[in-house]
Amino acid sequence: MKMAIATLKKGEGRELKAGGLWIYDNEIAEIQGEFDNGDILEIQDFDGYPLGKGFINVQSTIRVRMMTRDPQAVIDEAFLRKRVQDAWDYRKKVVPLDSCRLIFGEADYLPGLVIDKFSDVFVVESLALGIDRYKETLVRLAKEILAADGYNIRGVYERSDAKVREKEGLARTKGFLGEPFDTNVEIVENGVKYLVDVKDGQKTGFFLDQKFNRLAIQKLAKDAKVLDCFTHTGSFALNAGIAGAKHVLGVDASELGVTQARLNAKLNGVEDRVEFITRDVFELLPELEEKGEKFDLVILDPPAFTKSRSATKNAIKGYREINLRGMKLVKNGGFLATCSCSHFMTPELFTKTLAQAAKNVHKRLRQVEYRTQAPDHPILWAADQSYYLKFYIFQVTDDY
Repeated sequence: MKMAIATLKKGEGRELKAGGLWIYDNEIAEIQGEFDNGDILEIQDFDGYPLGKGFINVQSTIRVRMMTRDPQAVIDEAFLRKRVQDAWDYRKKVVPLDSCRLIFGEADYLPGLVIDKFSDVFVVESLALGIDRYKETLVRLAKEILAADGYNIRGVYERSDAKVREKEGLARTKGFLGEPFDTNVEIVENGVKYLVDVKDGQKTGFFLDQKFNRLAIQKLAKDAKVLDCFTHTGSFALNAGIAGAKHVLGVDASELGVTQARLNAKLNGVEDRVEFITRDVFELLPELEEKGEKFDLVILDPPAFTKSRSATKNAIKGYREINLRGMKLVKNGGFLATCSCSHFMTPELFTKTLAQAAKNVHKRLRQVEYRTQAPDHPILWAADQSYYLKFYIFQVTDDY
């Protein structure tokens, strides 16, 4: 059966030609042939030059997501197996394998799909109609490929409940893919034990992207008084605790997250030194400042304050506010670890916002490290959406 063909407008497809994987609705001149949403079709430039193959969805602003630049490629099981095998081989080189992100969407050339491995469990997130059709095949292939290396997966849970699915015309869904299992899964990362709630935790249950950033704060936490804001299930706080911090205060607005963090503290035997409270960070920081509290290390790991370009202005205010408050709570010569996980808060914009915050509170920042996401969340150049996490460690001193 002959494939439909999408032809780009003259002068369009700049992101695609630079190495990106998305084609937007306003870049396509015409589509010839019959197709259903989610089908694979051929892509050609305005002059008929073949650009590869991708899946189409006319309900989405992202009209086509590319699967390959090879116009002769056949998108069959062998093709998909190679994609998954390549992703696994890459992880074997760059990260510990007990828990890792196995598939990171566009950055692994499987647009719209995430598979996280937590010990012997997969958590799957499918965000695009085209890849949704291949979801169960890809999960089966991933299980087979890992089993060949001695990693047997006992269960798979789907967390395709993100709101962005609605933009693809997909219902939000979650549940077991296969036999049910206990959805509280114990993992170990950087020597810290966690119970990961893959059913009701945020996103896929645990944020693997901060793996090495959490490790980076351990050396600063020994004998320190630490404040961990937006602690979620306690990951930065627990890294500080096992590294020998004198006292750690972890704060999060989610009662569910704080309950899980307390269980994790007990699991690691640090509940006497690592304390968690349920509070709004924006309300708590001014209170701590008023009391004259000072910390050797302040950690700011907020959720994305913006998920759209139009909301960036308000996000800047939020990042500036928590960072200037955080800087004021760091004792002279202490350290601030701060990050943004919003793709729309670009590295340049985040850096500028931090500089403004420091200027406003008369603090000097000495950069210790700049980091991004762990390498199992690879950054694919020209696919800007794959670069989202910015992480700084600063020494904070009084202005002089």
